[in-house]
Amino acid sequence: MLNNEQHKLIVQFHGVNKWYGDYAALRDIELTVRKGEIVVVCGPSGSGKSTLIRCVNGLEKYQQGKLVVNGTDLGVTRAGDDKVRRETGMVFQNFNLFPHLTALENCMLAPQSVLRLAKSASRERAEQFLTKVGLSHKMSHYPSQLSGGQQQRVAIARALCMSPQVLLLDEPTSALDPEMVKEVLDVILSLAESGITMMCVTHEMDFARKAADRVVFMDQGQIVEINTPDAFFTHPASERARQFIGQISH
Repeated sequence: MLNNEQHKLIVQFHGVNKWYGDYAALRDIELTVRKGEIVVVCGPSGSGKSTLIRCVNGLEKYQQGKLVVNGTDLGVTRAGDDKVRRETGMVFQNFNLFPHLTALENCMLAPQSVLRLAKSASRERAEQFLTKVGLSHKMSHYPSQLSGGQQQRVAIARALCMSPQVLLLDEPTSALDPEMVKEVLDVILSLAESGITMMCVTHEMDFARKAADRVVFMDQGQIVEINTPDAFFTHPASERARQFIGQISH
């Protein structure tokens, strides 16, 4: 049940379209995400999932429509775009850690350089979130000294250090070996239970069932269906979703 604060809309897509040349990557996107909500975006490869969430923090530019993030209309002013980037955390498929910095230094960098926090405050925040993702014993390690799962957990901690209004995860386990997937999903699941607002693109349907408040199913750049996890996986409303679920169930 959403409380009054959670009725606040953090992300609002209104008629958003994006093209790459003649190719329509996003078509007439209508979607809202409320504070504290966990939205899992799924669908076949090339359906527009990653493009959708990369638009939320301005990594991808849309050409038509309106996208409002935490009250700021994205794409109207440079200052507005910068504000949105400070208020969104992004976790990529391939970690994107700085190889010459330790786990702790990777997490301290943005709070110091973007939020202008003092070094001591940045360090305290980095230590807090590295501990939260179970890496208090790896703070002085460099990325090359960490497993893929550990690197991704550092990347999650780094995003959390910015105190984001919404955490965006773009297939956070797709580059991991199977045995490392669970450790990362367990961290994300614990974050979901903590009340953070999250949009997650993933192929991990068990995670979607456990964590999501709503599942957004996309195909060919369009949102085909938005549903609760229970309804989506047991009684999908669209034929295309039924085909997709049938394929991933085998």
